[in-house]
Amino acid sequence: MVKALKTPKTPNRLDELIDALVVLRLPVMADALRMEVQKGPPEGDTRLDYLWRLVEPQLCRRRENAIARRIQLARFPALKSLDGFDFDFQPHLDRDLVFELATLDFLRRGQNALFGGMSGTGKSHIAISLGYLACAHGFRVRYTTSADMLANLYASLATHSLTQALQPFLRCQLLIIDEVGLDSAERDTSKDAGLFYKVVQHRYDNGASTVITTNIDWQCWGEYLGGDSVATSAILDRLIHCGYAITIDGPSWRAEEHKRLNQRPHKDHDPLEH
Repeated sequence: MVKALKTPKTPNRLDELIDALVVLRLPVMADALRMEVQKGPPEGDTRLDYLWRLVEPQLCRRRENAIARRIQLARFPALKSLDGFDFDFQPHLDRDLVFELATLDFLRRGQNALFGGMSGTGKSHIAISLGYLACAHGFRVRYTTSADMLANLYASLATHSLTQALQPFLRCQLLIIDEVGLDSAERDTSKDAGLFYKVVQHRYDNGASTVITTNIDWQCWGEYLGGDSVATSAILDRLIHCGYAITIDGPSWRAEEHKRLNQRPHKDHDPLEH
């Protein structure tokens, strides 16, 4: 007896498309396809509209992941935004200039931004906020404190790996050097000025932007960097030549918070209390 041949199973084109999108590492697009098939096309829909609704969610996810990676590689100590900065607390700060920097045109032009002022005035907050914006707009950013950068570079001298140690501070499109002058340990070696100069000189020659915060006067950088006034002058000359120097002349936010938190409401004396 001859057995009847089985009719081949008709392939489910939707399942095949979804499997193909997953293989192509487009899982968000696969989910969008499922939803579109369930809902059906809206009135007046075109083929291009349909394709865009499939592609857009995947594109957004890719952008979000790329921003997250750039933020991770930047090594920020915390995430800050200008929305969280209290400009009313620093009335002498040029708000318009800060928001001009927030357009990132200075970064596109290869310019620098130097923020000076006492500790707690918001220099680091603004610098990190600019770095976060740069990450969101596709720029490679690296954050470091001056102490950490100099310590890493100085340690590399012992292993003859200075060229390699310099790379993270040279390859990024925006380098943020925070807290220049805060750590007295940075002044323990006369090589600091030369190492700092190597970073600044390379970035200056290649049109790469640098943001710096410092709590010491510009003229005191020579003493801070091992007493090398010649190298310090060369550093500042290159930083200021293509950039902005902004001094925040105002009170410390942390000191004000401490004062506010430690205020006690005055209580009238109760004669019944003993």
